Amino acid sequence: MAIVAAFAVPHPPLIIPAVGHGQERGIQATIDAYEEVGRRVAACAPDTLVISSPHSIMYRDYIHISPGLHARGSFARFGAPEAAYRCDYDQEFVRSLCDAASVADLPAGTKGEQDPSLDHATMIPLHFVWKAWPEGRSRPKVVRMGISGRSPAVHYRLGQCVQRVADELGRRVVYIASGDLSHKLTPDGPYGFAPEGPQFDGKMQDVFLTGDFLELLAIDPGLAERAAECGLRSFQIMAGALDRTAVSVELLSYEGPFGVGYGVAAFTPTSAVGADQERNFLEQY
Repeated sequence: MAIVAAFAVPHPPLIIPAVGHGQERGIQATIDAYEEVGRRVAACAPDTLVISSPHSIMYRDYIHISPGLHARGSFARFGAPEAAYRCDYDQEFVRSLCDAASVADLPAGTKGEQDPSLDHATMIPLHFVWKAWPEGRSRPKVVRMGISGRSPAVHYRLGQCVQRVADELGRRVVYIASGDLSHKLTPDGPYGFAPEGPQFDGKMQDVFLTGDFLELLAIDPGLAERAAECGLRSFQIMAGALDRTAVSVELLSYEGPFGVGYGVAAFTPTSAVGADQERNFLEQY
């Protein structure tokens, strides 16, 4: 087994009803697409969910992978402590991923945990997956990782390690790349407007329509910074997890009514085609 599906998803806290108090209806297209993601994940019946989150523990020079048996979190900091979530970690996968990263000389592992609580960018995808999960069926275990200040290549290579470990352990794995797009889409948004905001989101929509992951690696870092994005490196790890994999690509939704870009995309390996050596994006980069 290996990666059976991958999804790029946003993480607006207000999408949780206890936080949004009706405001979430302003991003109904995102909600509808997220619910479809939840249904698709459940239909895949994965053993493990691998989630990359830009709001997990982050270091400039190290990608943190969450250790331990399980974790909990809530939306208390958003005024909704009753919206709480938990998950069990796939410890065997975490150990193997850390070993694979070490062999590949990648700066990643379980050191330096500061707060074991689940962050909102992890809990929001779990909200929709657990909502769609069939009652009585054991939930998949989770591997959670953050991002770092290291290069696009480092993030992609860690994704390759995820792919390798999934195959070696025989796990059915769904990869979820949590990440918002630009935070500077409109003058009346919470972060204001920058012309790079719509430019960045246009490029990401192209990636989500075509599956051209080279753009995720080669995008101008200055453009990404001025757009105030928070998903690019998460998407880069996902791209590595789909290295040399033929995929069908769907942009399920895109909108940004609150000044922040929310994109939902699905990447489904096409087993009839199998490996695609032309999707060797790291070498192309």
